[in-house]
Amino acid sequence: MPAKSFPVQVLQNGVKMTNEPPSGLRANLLRSYSLVTDKLFEESNKPAVFRTLLFGFCFFHAVVQDRRKFGPIGWNIPYGFTPEDLAVCRQQLMEFVNKYDDVPYKVLNFLGANINYGGRVTDDKDKLLISTILQTYINPEAVEQQQEYKYSQSGLYHPPEAENVEETIEYVRGMPLYPMPEAFGLHDNCNITCAQDEAHKLLIGMQSMVSAGGGGDGGKSADDVMDETAAGIQERLPTPFALDICEEKFPTLYEESMNTVVKQECLRYNKLLKEMDSSLRSFRKAIKGLIVMTADLEQVGKSMFVNEVPELWAKKGPLSLKPLSSWFLDIIARCQFFQAWNDLGRTPPVHWISGIFFPQAFFTGAMQNFARKYGEEIDLLSYRHKVMSEVQDPKRELTKPPEDGVYIYGIFQEGARWDRTSQQVEESKPKELFTELPTFWFLPVKNRVPDPADYRCPCYKVLSRKGTLLTTGHSTNFVLYLELPTDQPISKWIKAGVAAFLALKH
Repeated sequence: MPAKSFPVQVLQNGVKMTNEPPSGLRANLLRSYSLVTDKLFEESNKPAVFRTLLFGFCFFHAVVQDRRKFGPIGWNIPYGFTPEDLAVCRQQLMEFVNKYDDVPYKVLNFLGANINYGGRVTDDKDKLLISTILQTYINPEAVEQQQEYKYSQSGLYHPPEAENVEETIEYVRGMPLYPMPEAFGLHDNCNITCAQDEAHKLLIGMQSMVSAGGGGDGGKSADDVMDETAAGIQERLPTPFALDICEEKFPTLYEESMNTVVKQECLRYNKLLKEMDSSLRSFRKAIKGLIVMTADLEQVGKSMFVNEVPELWAKKGPLSLKPLSSWFLDIIARCQFFQAWNDLGRTPPVHWISGIFFPQAFFTGAMQNFARKYGEEIDLLSYRHKVMSEVQDPKRELTKPPEDGVYIYGIFQEGARWDRTSQQVEESKPKELFTELPTFWFLPVKNRVPDPADYRCPCYKVLSRKGTLLTTGHSTNFVLYLELPTDQPISKWIKAGVAAFLALKH
């Protein structure tokens, strides 16, 4: 607000300063304890309990902040937690420890994870994650076992055996300067993911600085490169689907909802193919000076020059993080999948789920078929996910569709892997960032009770994980949960950020 007491010129010539959190668990903990004095411990009538739980909250504060460096596997959406969040938890901890004979751990976890910190968290998967993380540090076992209680598998991190702030700080200074991902509950492969993301950002920055000027020493100019790229794409561009023939082969039937699904998919890809064909033709004319080069066409050319998907195409196409070269090959494969569906004239035995533009509609269609076949209420149905580990090549081995439900393949997993021998989720192998899951049989079941021991693995379209909510109630990225058997605690996979995806970056 304008004010006479604060001249505008001061604001215009001022420098904005931000208070960024320290990088690393050790630096973060040292900062948190720089605001704590021994007098605070003396105010508690249970100083040993208070010290242990305060360290738990401080460690939690450091973990939730430092997980952001791991990207989407750390948090679906990066959140800006502040020291004030920790200060409120510290005040509430003092209040509850002094007021009650038995520490109300459930209340402390709820206030910390759902209100003080959780008030900033908007993604429902992140809400579950932050609750799971806090329960690791705020629990009766940590108070009872003290330094014998371990925060991570390595055993390096635990409540300190300290009587005052100075001894606590001394313990913190003995922590590793660069913590391994296991300190956050993540797999060691996350270091590779983190390094790849940093290298990718560096290369993108360098790429954006590449001059679009003419080539020297007889090299091709930028215009020549863009024209050649456009010609190569135009030459291999799939032919749009004949929707009238598609309507004849797949009429709208009450008992076969998949007919509607395939027609909608063909319509979506037709819009993309027509947009690509139109913009490529116009761009090649514009680059030769035959028509005016509009801002949209210029952007198409610049994107092709740096191997990025033009925004005009991305708006009409499926969600993807692939570069242009990989993206175009993916579009060709998707069109071939639906062309084979058209040529077959009926629903195929097994579906490549990665090639479907709107997979939520596909799963709803399969559910409708079951509900209408048996006269069941669709609201009472849910999918049972049977992992078909025995199937190695689904397109060759599965020649007949199931009596009920659908067979699907083409799902990848990050943060863990599926073991075909033990038939359950296991830890990832070193340097294996992603593994392909086996074929699934999605079978609708009425009034199904999920097994609480199964891990509900979120499945997304792409690796970015975060998405926006559409007017239909569906996310632009999240698809559904896969219920996968495991003999490990569910919290382990939640903290490890284990998720499934329909498409990777390359």
